Amino acid sequence: MESTLQKEATLEQAIDLGLRADEFEMIKEILGRTPNFTETAVYSVMWSEHCSYKNSILWLKTLPKDGPHMLVKAGEENAGLVDIGDSLGCVFKIESHNHPSALEPYQGAATGVGGINRDIFTMGARPIAQLNSLRFGNIESARTKWLVKGVVKGIGDYGNAFGIPIVGGEVFFDESYNTNPLVNAFSAGIIDTKKTISATAKGPGNPVFIVGSATGKDGIAGAAFASKDITEDSADDLPSVQVGDPFMEKLLLEATMELADTDAIVGMQDMGAAGITCSTCEMSAAGKVGMEIDLDKVPTRQENMLPYEILLSESQERMLVVVQKGKESVVKEIFTKWDLHAEEIGHVTDTGRIRYYMNGELVGDVPAESLVLGGGAPQYKREYKEPAYYQEFKKFDINQVEKPSDLKEVGFKLLQMPNIASKRWVYEQYDSMVGTRNMTTNRPSDAGIVNIKGTNKALAMTVDCNSRYVNADPEVGTMIAVSEAARNIVCAGGNPSAITNCLNFGNPYNPESYWQFVGAIKGMSAACLKFETPVTGGNVSFYNQTSIGGKEIPVFPTPTIGMIGIVPDKEKIMTLDFKQKGDLIFLIGEYKEDISSSEYLASYQGIKASPAPYFDLEKEFQMHQAIKGLIANNLVNAVHDVADGGLYVTLVEMSLPRELGFDIVTDSEIREDAFLFGEGQGRVVVSLTEEMEETFLEYMVESGVNITLLGHVTKGKLQVDEEHFGFITEAKEIYDNALEKHLEN
Repeated sequence: MESTLQKEATLEQAIDLGLRADEFEMIKEILGRTPNFTETAVYSVMWSEHCSYKNSILWLKTLPKDGPHMLVKAGEENAGLVDIGDSLGCVFKIESHNHPSALEPYQGAATGVGGINRDIFTMGARPIAQLNSLRFGNIESARTKWLVKGVVKGIGDYGNAFGIPIVGGEVFFDESYNTNPLVNAFSAGIIDTKKTISATAKGPGNPVFIVGSATGKDGIAGAAFASKDITEDSADDLPSVQVGDPFMEKLLLEATMELADTDAIVGMQDMGAAGITCSTCEMSAAGKVGMEIDLDKVPTRQENMLPYEILLSESQERMLVVVQKGKESVVKEIFTKWDLHAEEIGHVTDTGRIRYYMNGELVGDVPAESLVLGGGAPQYKREYKEPAYYQEFKKFDINQVEKPSDLKEVGFKLLQMPNIASKRWVYEQYDSMVGTRNMTTNRPSDAGIVNIKGTNKALAMTVDCNSRYVNADPEVGTMIAVSEAARNIVCAGGNPSAITNCLNFGNPYNPESYWQFVGAIKGMSAACLKFETPVTGGNVSFYNQTSIGGKEIPVFPTPTIGMIGIVPDKEKIMTLDFKQKGDLIFLIGEYKEDISSSEYLASYQGIKASPAPYFDLEKEFQMHQAIKGLIANNLVNAVHDVADGGLYVTLVEMSLPRELGFDIVTDSEIREDAFLFGEGQGRVVVSLTEEMEETFLEYMVESGVNITLLGHVTKGKLQVDEEHFGFITEAKEIYDNALEKHLEN
């Protein structure tokens, strides 16, 4: 057999491809010989961090994966699947496209959207909504402005053309992301649970098809590229950035939905990271089978592509399909109808090995199990240690901060800050109306809400993470991220169901970066167990670094939480806007004299070193239960959580939609700046009519959750402790236009 294989690879070639010397020796041991170049390239992408999670899998296994609604657990399929009743399921997932977006923001972001949607419809679910979570560097930097504009346009152009609404998201700026932005894309779809398509190959003799677009040289070794630091030389890696075609993806979606209604399909998987290599190996390993693949039969866009180029290409809008033998014509007819390639490139075997042929020659022969996550791919236990800054941050004392003399000025300054100001400039580039499912376009809510047609239910979804909190304290900060996601679902009238995560961190070989990762996993586990929101899957993105002052530092650790929940009654979707003058305003939940890690402290006061804000998981949970009861019993008419910018920003955001205002009184025993701008967790603002007050108070006394009467809704005047803070029209002008002014300045 060896005579038919290509020339043996060298250690230098293996290292150039991203493998370590000891890993090259492991491959030799697995194969019983020295691999050739094609085989080495296959191992390099499959054993890359991006595909194998070799530096994270041992910790990922500790996350809670069981819950009351789980139908497909983490790692079993392309995406998580939860039961939403009425014989329907929700398939959802979040993934990163950080490194490609750092070099080519438009295509990097666009193909991130395309890839996450394919993960959804490859399982047989029709995508119905998207979210995104974006992180950029200093907004005054020309490069940041270029990245923001490219990423937002890429997301908008691809999502709008594909025809799936973007119903929410978040944007955050910090200089730690100067070099390396984060682009995390979330998609959710609805599926008839009896029609789920598995990513498993079965049945020796069953034909294997590649469907969709032709294969080109774009994206070659993209998985390996995503598993190393961004440097000044990374522009040389531009071939590792894929190019997307949303119109082709739309055709692929419709063909897949049609195929799902037949009995012709055995298994199917998206060709994302590592392309044909990944899908052939993972599908085979899942079914404990093998495949023989003829690379000559793969439709290509360029002539004379080499075997490793075809195998490692990450050209978009392609999928691998295992077809029931004898049903080949069904597949071909459907894909011909939609003007897409559907080429038979091989068949399933019972060998457990993947054999790749080209020009009649065997160019690769590898055991499938040796290449995949949880199989033969290496699993490392990395060293980690607490960084010195962690204890330094804990020394922060609020008394070191001088109280501002003009609180109105602070409030208006906060409304202009890019992390607080309206993201209108971003979301107006997205089509939120397409698909006729979005229920929050003109009804602002703490979570995106989409209609589950034919039922009385709706689906609530959100993405959340304050990475400044996580940097200050990874464990507490990540508990807060999960809690805020759950809080947003609850405030919108939903019940949290499950999460997906996108774990964005620095170099895993840096013990201090890895300490952040470990802390985040511990915090996520604790919060998910409390809220009964198991982890359905997600993505790990390491090697996110930025050069500041000539020194490489990791980005703020950013474990983005994507959460879905069920709104059991569409009639009880809750909005955040004040409804009418004279309504009472209450604060629900406990508050402390705390400004730690707030936007006020970091951006207005310029103090970066402080711990995570006040947080109590048990009290947070109790508060959620109280809010659920208030909404179910029609005791409130507006609900909005206190988050970035503190209570003042929450009140302004509730006032803006109807151009109302507020007249409130602060707590005389707490510093006014802490009461108004602190970001201590576990607090929600509600409004209600005077007629509701008595029943509301009775309910809250019984719940045992702390409440504070703040004041009442006004016709448009903003007033705090009898001091005039201006009018909502002034605040609206500042809040709505600040981000665009930053970007266009």
